[in-house]
Amino acid sequence: MNRFGEMHCSIAQAVGVLGDSWTPLILRDLFLGLRRFDELADDLGVSRNLLAQRLEHLVAAGVVERRPYQERPVRYTYELTEAGRDVVPALITLMAWGDRWATPPGGPPALLVHSCGARFTPVVTCPHCGGEATADTITAVAGPGAAQGPGTMVLSAGRAPGRASR
Repeated sequence: MNRFGEMHCSIAQAVGVLGDSWTPLILRDLFLGLRRFDELADDLGVSRNLLAQRLEHLVAAGVVERRPYQERPVRYTYELTEAGRDVVPALITLMAWGDRWATPPGGPPALLVHSCGARFTPVVTCPHCGGEATADTITAVAGPGAAQGPGTMVLSAGRAPGRASR
């Protein structure tokens, strides 16, 4: 287990499951409709061994489900579970950051269209007032899981909650 699993921090826990460099791209491809191992390997250009390891990790973490579609030899399709579908908003927010700050030559490779038919750029908002949630509009305070230890010391040490100083 990596040190992230020892931290009392939701970000560290998520990074422990989703944080290697290939995992967001595998999840992106599953979201975009690729289902078979060969499709994923071809699209990503990743070694088959590495892809198999990442998929096994995601299945074990409950983010991806593996279903057999052929018996001889046994072959599987991969699909996002509820937990996997719940990470899609984070992926598209990361995509929006990349479109703004690290756009590939020629512009964004994908555009997002909502079920209403309109193109959009993801924005995180407060579910109560609808205001945009940014580094300037949110404050972190200690939650029930804040414990003295790696990853939550800043919250559990009794320091005044607030935004990072600039």
